[in-house]
Amino acid sequence: LESTVPVGTTQNVVADTVFAARPELKGAIAVAHCPERVLPGQILRELIENDRVVGGIDTHSTETAAEFYLQFVNGEVLVTDAATAEMAKLTENSYRDVNIAFANELSMICDELQINVWELIRLANRHPRVNILNPGPGVGGHCIAVDPWFIVSSAPETARLIRTAREVNDFKPEWVIEKVRHKAGRFKHPVVGCLGISFKADIDDVRESPALEIVKTLLREPDMEVLVTDPFAAPVKEFDLLPVNEVLQRADIVLVLVDHKPYRKLSAAA
Repeated sequence: LESTVPVGTTQNVVADTVFAARPELKGAIAVAHCPERVLPGQILRELIENDRVVGGIDTHSTETAAEFYLQFVNGEVLVTDAATAEMAKLTENSYRDVNIAFANELSMICDELQINVWELIRLANRHPRVNILNPGPGVGGHCIAVDPWFIVSSAPETARLIRTAREVNDFKPEWVIEKVRHKAGRFKHPVVGCLGISFKADIDDVRESPALEIVKTLLREPDMEVLVTDPFAAPVKEFDLLPVNEVLQRADIVLVLVDHKPYRKLSAAA
């Protein structure tokens, strides 16, 4: 099993479901969890080069699965039990989510205090042991935006920091939308240009995308025209994707929602 699952799934499904229905399979088949660790667009390379965590429902399963992965994985194959392997993947994505939440919360605090968050992070990161991420409009994708909730559901009274990080990142699109509404009040018929709808830079994946959530919400705003552009995303049924130059020329307010490489060359003057 490589799919990300709640802790205990591998053991419980096999023991409670498979072996209950087919007791003759107990000891005859090996079952293990080895969470996927690949980046979209780099799947084949990372499938071979990345370290892998393998945890079986018993020693035989762990050893058998590890032998299988060692046939093609150049990275290290690290063995453990099934529950720890499941928790490892959830921990990796929750760690990233917490760090993103810190940056996103910092951006909202700096806005309230009228401090340039980009300048602040640049200066703070000059400390040799500080590496703050850049804030964004939220967290998307089918992993980081979802997986921390598996930990929270497993230990709801204890996973307070992980829950709070999720809440901060889930709130960020609403915060962006409120900022747009405030700025739009300056115009009789505001035109808002939205740059990017994927969940992260330089890909076409829009799953759980905060940028797409923001666009869809703004489209429902009365007396507001919303123009959308994205150099990577496929067409969507709710709106047209326009050339970036057209969006920049027509928009009263411009939102850079995704840090696509083509947008990094743009300036406020453009």
